[in-house]
Amino acid sequence: MDSNMCSSNTCSSNSVMKRTGETAPLIGELKPIYPPSVDGRAGCETWSVEFSPDGSYFAWSKGYGIVKLLVWPLEDMELNNDIQSMDTWNGKKEKTLDCGQTVWGLAFGPRTSKFASRTGGPSLSTPTVVLATGLSDGTIKIWEVETGGLRFNLHGHESVVRDLVFVPNGGLTLVSGSRDTTLRIWDLTKPDQQVHVLQGHTNWVYSCSVSPDCSMIASVCRGNPKVSLWSLRSYTFIRHLEGNRMCQVSCDFSPDGALLATAAYYNNWETSLWDPYTGEHLFLLQECFQCNFAILDNPIRAVRFSPEGLHLAFITEDKEIRIWELGQEEPLIESELRHFSCGLCCTFHPQGGVIATGTRDGHVKFWRVPRVVPSLTHLCRVALRYAISTHQVMALPIPSKLMDILTYRNFRQYYELRCSHHR
Repeated sequence: MDSNMCSSNTCSSNSVMKRTGETAPLIGELKPIYPPSVDGRAGCETWSVEFSPDGSYFAWSKGYGIVKLLVWPLEDMELNNDIQSMDTWNGKKEKTLDCGQTVWGLAFGPRTSKFASRTGGPSLSTPTVVLATGLSDGTIKIWEVETGGLRFNLHGHESVVRDLVFVPNGGLTLVSGSRDTTLRIWDLTKPDQQVHVLQGHTNWVYSCSVSPDCSMIASVCRGNPKVSLWSLRSYTFIRHLEGNRMCQVSCDFSPDGALLATAAYYNNWETSLWDPYTGEHLFLLQECFQCNFAILDNPIRAVRFSPEGLHLAFITEDKEIRIWELGQEEPLIESELRHFSCGLCCTFHPQGGVIATGTRDGHVKFWRVPRVVPSLTHLCRVALRYAISTHQVMALPIPSKLMDILTYRNFRQYYELRCSHHR
């Protein structure tokens, strides 16, 4: 690793983790060699972190227009045996991408979901893996990961490109969300062709996510309690998900596409789980009430599903990471209480076992995620929901209890996520 650009410090945890309530084990950290300025100026933040689809690269938006492409796992990091070793990636080297402006969004492509791979989604004309970077002036730069070379720029957005996501069909279709209030859909195999523009947001687009069956886009925008759903097939608006008075900041589809998680806050924070097919609000996860009284302004920054769809990760102002297992009373793991260097983003390794978080002071931290074997119920539900929608499930001649399980309606409608200090 280039010592002039960043350093990594690692620690390991060999303790056996309990079912819930453990302190998150930190296994590594990346730090910029230059400390952030103390005069309040922005620029050093890590706004986005991403793993490549095969898990062999990690992209770090390390502030001041620089993106580091690092070979994963890092040389001095102790990981579980089921994560591929450094020797597997001989010949690959870390790369520095100078984007010239603040990088707000990162996305590797092409990506595939289990749905796309099973149903024979479109195949690539080239196996090249690319990295898209969204910049402050609205430009999207497309880089070739293997060489670190710039392939081309995408122009059209008129302000900050806040979020990027590749459609998980094995192709090079990119969705971008911007402060210019639009979503844009790009075909990177034909960058000079007309771009599809989705309009209707009332403010900056904060976050967007694409369903695993490639049929829907979810998006949230600044200061708006509504979640927008768009058709990726007809490029039209579908519906708003309503019933939340708080401002939405993040969204993510579950790996089977049956759930949509959204994060919102207004002084305190909460996460909602929705059925994207029917628009029904399924259940709500709220901040610990006692923390709410102690910390008057505690925004949530990001929410992400784990690769197997069993866990949700949250980034909030008071803690760098929380991970919750669906239906549990307490967080599975959480970091210590913090009131500085708050987290801004997170991403799971595609093989599981590790989550990366980016912070306001430009750091990246890697946390070990406990490997919990999903129940047979969860595995069967996910296998079925990859293939059929909620409406199709409801048309099946099956008992109502089984139907509730398959549509995620077997959970309570409300959970309070009590922290370790207030249980």
